[in-house]
Amino acid sequence: MNKLPSFFATRLISWYKSHQRSLPWRDTNDPYKIWLSEIILQQTRVNQGLPYYYRFVEAYPSLDKLAAAPEQEVLRHWQGLGYYSRARNMLKSAQYIQQELNGKFPPDFKSLKTLKGVGNYTAAAIASFAYHEKVAVVDGNVYRVLARIFGIYTDITSPAGQKEFAALANNLLPDTDSHLFNQGIMEFGALHCVPINPSCQDCIFQDVCVAKAKDLQSLLPVKKKSLKKRERYFNYLVLEVRKRLVLSERKGKDIWTGLYEFPLQESRSLWNSKKQVQKAWPELQLSNLSISKEYKHVLSHQNIHAVFWMAKAESCENVPGKLFTIKEIQDLPKPVLISRFLEEYT
Repeated sequence: MNKLPSFFATRLISWYKSHQRSLPWRDTNDPYKIWLSEIILQQTRVNQGLPYYYRFVEAYPSLDKLAAAPEQEVLRHWQGLGYYSRARNMLKSAQYIQQELNGKFPPDFKSLKTLKGVGNYTAAAIASFAYHEKVAVVDGNVYRVLARIFGIYTDITSPAGQKEFAALANNLLPDTDSHLFNQGIMEFGALHCVPINPSCQDCIFQDVCVAKAKDLQSLLPVKKKSLKKRERYFNYLVLEVRKRLVLSERKGKDIWTGLYEFPLQESRSLWNSKKQVQKAWPELQLSNLSISKEYKHVLSHQNIHAVFWMAKAESCENVPGKLFTIKEIQDLPKPVLISRFLEEYT
């Protein structure tokens, strides 16, 4: 095991050169496009993230184009990825680079971390892949590979665990081709040393892997149990006034800030009677009141249960929001939950 670091990188880079996927952000040294791909891939898997990446690059092919974009337009392109604060941070960072740094991307790991929304992982990825700086990139795939091969039981969500894995990853980095090492270990975790049923029988590290030797694949890496999800119940009013619908922009620090939704009443359970709707909006003279099926939207920290009450009214003066045509609504940034409803009912 003591000899492992001396050949770890050699084996890994050789494997990567033979097995790497062809991905657009691997064909460039442009820090802007690498940054964009890393932010998107924090949200989703590669296959799901690719369309978003292509969409963003088409809309904003360069940093200055993104910096000049309206926030609502950026949020609209981000729709469906979740964690919309990351899109806002990306826009603010683009504006900062354009205005304060003369459009020049920060050139190293340390300065990259000054950007809003850029932590150790993203800074390391940009520094490594764009500038070939010798710094380890540690993501979930890397935690899994290192924990299994080296038999590490430290909780990967703990500060001590994060420090231990970062130190090990940096120790394993070769002096040359460190960027290929970083790409390789993440790719190895994504394609080979996967969470369930890893391909141990044809693994390049099977002769030294602690997890394989002790049958610990299902136990490593160690990650503390996540907190119980919060259950929330949303009752939406889809109010039609003269062939237009009422929507408003979500404010505050809750989910979906800056996105548009229908008038909402949150409750301890979903409403199932028209009286509840009429009591919630007594100022409206509602007609043609009907209810949708129940929708469920799963977030990382909460589950949203929703129903949509559809109604018509002559006026909506006392309801916060604005009237939009269906065409105008299509161009608004919206939660996926709202988009799903609209796709089925319009």
